[in-house]
Amino acid sequence: MHADSDVRTELDLSTYEVDSHVAQLVPREMARRFHLIAVARENGALLVAMDDPLDVIATDTVAANTGYDVRPVKADADTILTAIEKFYGDEIDIEKSIQSIVEVEVETSMSIGGEAEQLSIEPNDAPVIRLVNLILLQAIQEGASDIHIEPRDKDLAVRLRVDGLLREILPPPKKMQWAITSRIKILAGLNIAERRLPQDGSCRVRIMGREVDIRVSMIPTSHGEKVVMRILDKTNLKTDLSELGFDEASLTLIKNAISAPHGMILLTGPTGSGKTTTLYSALSYINSPDKNIMTVEDPVEYELEGVNQVQAKPSIGLDFSAALRSFLRQDPDVILVGEIRDLETASIAIKAAQTGHLVFSTLHTNDATSTIDRLLNMGAEPYLICTSLNLVIAQRLVRKICKDCCEEYDPDPLLLKRFRKALPEATDTVFKRGAGCPKCSGSGYKGRMALYELFPVTRAVRELVLSGKTGEAVRDIALSDGMKPLLVNGMEKVREGSTTIDEVLSVASG
Repeated sequence: MHADSDVRTELDLSTYEVDSHVAQLVPREMARRFHLIAVARENGALLVAMDDPLDVIATDTVAANTGYDVRPVKADADTILTAIEKFYGDEIDIEKSIQSIVEVEVETSMSIGGEAEQLSIEPNDAPVIRLVNLILLQAIQEGASDIHIEPRDKDLAVRLRVDGLLREILPPPKKMQWAITSRIKILAGLNIAERRLPQDGSCRVRIMGREVDIRVSMIPTSHGEKVVMRILDKTNLKTDLSELGFDEASLTLIKNAISAPHGMILLTGPTGSGKTTTLYSALSYINSPDKNIMTVEDPVEYELEGVNQVQAKPSIGLDFSAALRSFLRQDPDVILVGEIRDLETASIAIKAAQTGHLVFSTLHTNDATSTIDRLLNMGAEPYLICTSLNLVIAQRLVRKICKDCCEEYDPDPLLLKRFRKALPEATDTVFKRGAGCPKCSGSGYKGRMALYELFPVTRAVRELVLSGKTGEAVRDIALSDGMKPLLVNGMEKVREGSTTIDEVLSVASG
């Protein structure tokens, strides 16, 4: 086989015109890790500019990821970094950032907000420290809510939950598994010698000027300990009701309900549907120096200024019902209980709402009107429910269309039929979706928004429940009173061009 005289051995990236579509074939994390960038396709192979063209691991990794034969060419390291920043957007270079944040301030404690141990991390610390910081930084940069570190038979997977979905990132070496879990245990104040039992802890880190609380859960699996880190980024917490996506009429209804002197407001929805954010926003709206606001939560997710927050500890007898009983002796004006799980908690919350207190809580039901059935099934008396319950809000989260790759399209006829059924008057809707781009990691979505179903407990509803009618009868009268179902609220967001029909149907039916 003769040598090709045109084969490149070195490339000047400062003058070479890189194909942006080709550059995106290699994931951003991979390009930064190996200091390389794909620049062109030549004769069916991928031309890759590299700082070290002899790095076999790098070329094999790129080849396996892209499916192309890789032709490495030498390029200046600085021009490679410049090209990476140009073609992968304006995100901070994670590898370079790690060098500047290895002295990241870390506070470690078993419960966030308690006495914390200060740890100093120096630039010459072990690689595992830099690696764990790298994972944390990437997760926070991408707006992840959770980090999953999962041991497998032959490798170690790292996945980030972004906008509700898990996505795998470049994994660390399997040989670092024990070191990584030990490092995380140290941060979270856990026992590094215990590998047989589940453990839970927490820590607080300051990265890029942002203070972030992290809850750590560890559980033993057949291949080692799996780690899940829940990221509670205070900078992402919206405590302004007007920013949560309510229309004007709904916002007015909510503000009236939470400004009442007494009564109960319940939020329903699955785990991770944004109920805590909505509750905190409601508390922030009514928070003032003349009100004594007390909460019992499991866990306390964010610290609210001026609010007395209690961490539930069922293991020592401090559960929701015990805390509620104590609250009533603390002269409260407003009470938030994390969740109504049993009749005892429900009874105390209802009693508090009837004796001059405003009570907030959550419940797990499929829709807003099912809340009454759920309370009745727990054993609560109908007349007590009717005299205490003011408003129920059902909530779900859907992904928003990425603004950087938004395009118009014609939806599938079956999806279009579902849309028309929910909004028959919306005949001139221009449907949009995300085509997929580097900004949204090819998903077409970036960020999330809430859908709501507001169920005010009106006189007509109370009379119906007291007469012994529940279930569909309650829902029918609520709809006739003007309640907007989750599905309709979602399809209105589709009409606005904020999300897609598929997304709405994934969380709402009807």
